[in-house]
Amino acid sequence: MTEQAVPGSQHRTVLLEQAVEALAIEGARAGGVYVDGTFGRGGHSRLILERLGAAGRLIAFDKDLQAVEVARAIADQRFEIVHGSFATMGEALAARGISQVDGVLLDLGISSPQVDDAARGFSFRFDGPLDMRMDTTRGVSAAEWLATESEQNIAKVIRDYGEERFAIQIAKAIAARRAVEPISGTRQLAEIVAHAVKTREKGKDPATRTFQAIRIYINQELEELEIGLNAALEKLAPHGRLAVISFHSLEDRIVKRFMASKANAPQPDRRLPIRAAELPQPEIKLLSKLKPTPSEVSDNPRARSAIMRVAERMVPLQKGGAGQ
Repeated sequence: MTEQAVPGSQHRTVLLEQAVEALAIEGARAGGVYVDGTFGRGGHSRLILERLGAAGRLIAFDKDLQAVEVARAIADQRFEIVHGSFATMGEALAARGISQVDGVLLDLGISSPQVDDAARGFSFRFDGPLDMRMDTTRGVSAAEWLATESEQNIAKVIRDYGEERFAIQIAKAIAARRAVEPISGTRQLAEIVAHAVKTREKGKDPATRTFQAIRIYINQELEELEIGLNAALEKLAPHGRLAVISFHSLEDRIVKRFMASKANAPQPDRRLPIRAAELPQPEIKLLSKLKPTPSEVSDNPRARSAIMRVAERMVPLQKGGAGQ
């Protein structure tokens, strides 16, 4: 769902067909239960519903109330929207009596409507309140956080979540400005960063990394991703698919490491007398890594950094038998 802002562009779902194809909603699986962890504006959810059979079910999640309102307009008894993070997937599914699902799709980050709405405070292209919360019903805004956080922690967040080499200089500039006046607007913060950053890559605004870092931190995006991946794996039925679309290196690194760790079971000392059926088994099988085609990137520049990783839940080996 994360997409970098492009003036005048419209929201387009990235890797729409490829992501839904990765869930393999066909045959008997068309009657299964699926999770869209990031509804956004519903591109993936609507296509999943087209593929589902009459007995199928789709549970979607989104923290953004605007996205939830869009979802509530879908008149389909097979569909339900949950106002909350996909990190709450385990509890939400259990509350609905769902013990296993056949597929989980996570399209990470921030959507185009969020970026393009000045009132949300995600973009420095528009002057608006410095909010940045995906769920405006809870938590502190970016402005509130900048007003109270220590200079050292602000620098750490900008460095760790934005991979910004001028994090210390930016934090010092923020601390100096807030001592004079509140930092409450997006353009105000962008100007502070621009004065603190001496050089920047060609074509990239100096404030890009700082805005990304604060947004990720305010919304606890990376922590929720870790929780959500584990919840998805716990709920996936044998042969169930997990597809994750990420848009920057921090997200993709977490997804890559998670999938690799679950696809490679730790092996015991070969000298120990252990039968094959008792050996630790991989939990998932890695299926594919996909990027948007040049054609999609040409039509939708916001897709250029997207990476989708797909894995399938393994069938546990049975004692005295073999798994599939």
